[in-house]
Amino acid sequence: MSTSNSSSTITKADFGKTPDGTPVEIYTLHNAKGAEARIMTYGGIVQKLMMPDKNGNYADVVNGFDTLDGYTNPKYVGACPYFGALIGRYGNRIGGATFTLEGQTYTLAKNNNGNSLHGGLKGFDKVVWTPVKADIGPEGPRLVLNYLSKDGEEGFPGNLNVTATYTLTEDNALKLQYSATTDKPTVVNLTHHSYFNLAGQGSGDILGHLVYINADQTTPVDAGLITTGTFADVTGTPFDFRKATAIGARINDPDTILQYGPGYDHNWVINKPFGQFGLMARVTDPISGRMMEVWSDEPDLQFYAGNFLDGTLTGKDGKVYQRRFAFCMEPQHAPDSPNKPSWPTVELKPGQTYHNVIEYKFSAQ
Repeated sequence: MSTSNSSSTITKADFGKTPDGTPVEIYTLHNAKGAEARIMTYGGIVQKLMMPDKNGNYADVVNGFDTLDGYTNPKYVGACPYFGALIGRYGNRIGGATFTLEGQTYTLAKNNNGNSLHGGLKGFDKVVWTPVKADIGPEGPRLVLNYLSKDGEEGFPGNLNVTATYTLTEDNALKLQYSATTDKPTVVNLTHHSYFNLAGQGSGDILGHLVYINADQTTPVDAGLITTGTFADVTGTPFDFRKATAIGARINDPDTILQYGPGYDHNWVINKPFGQFGLMARVTDPISGRMMEVWSDEPDLQFYAGNFLDGTLTGKDGKVYQRRFAFCMEPQHAPDSPNKPSWPTVELKPGQTYHNVIEYKFSAQ
């Protein structure tokens, strides 16, 4: 299948089968400028993202694998850090893998030191999504995927019907739009988990990348990386990115909460009105000149510096992913929000529609 308009195109190809025999497809989105995004029906995964540098040279800026086996093989899955995945039903951690909603307590799968992480043992990153539409939309080539998460899946209540729209815009942004409805009160916190390296995937560490985060506060965590329910001012700490700072400048600071990471794997409270679409962060690679801005209507942002990459995974083009060879920027509600009643709610009720927009805007200078 191929759909085109001007020089924007979408093509579809087979990408293998899951261990249980379910076919997986991969869609390649090209915009008129030459940027490219490849998205799998397995996990809604962004498998490839080609963006230009300051000289017009294109490189793949996200980690991943050349074949489906890399994402599904049990040998890798234990170490597989959600490369490029659509994360749900609840992104990040829920402490003790339990929460109470509308007077009822729910117990979730424990897959992270006694906590629930990124939706459990088989989150949205490990299911096959149904393609609904692949066409050229008003902003560029787009792919629409759907998944019905059944009541009780991974312990979460309610049949949750989720739609994810991926658009590669004509001005070189990857735009993600998530919506969901439920037939029973539940909790929802969807995000995206690409591992970015603006110099090109597998090309070296990201410690020289410059990061700006539009935030005055973080939500401190305990040793298990569960939020304590408090807020902390970033002033005078290694969490202050209100001026663009190299990732590596303070990543080994002895700050106790930072070293729980170890290194950056924390949540920032973004400076913007609740629910407003706005700038969260900006990352620049000084050498290639590539810059990525993160925009969303979510209130918070998880910044992760690839601390657990350890050289055991060989990715695309035979590249070995060493420690801190990539970073993640995950717009979200704060971790463990279901257990923090005073924080913005993550509850979705019947009759309501969950909506979330995340946009990664690329440029070069």
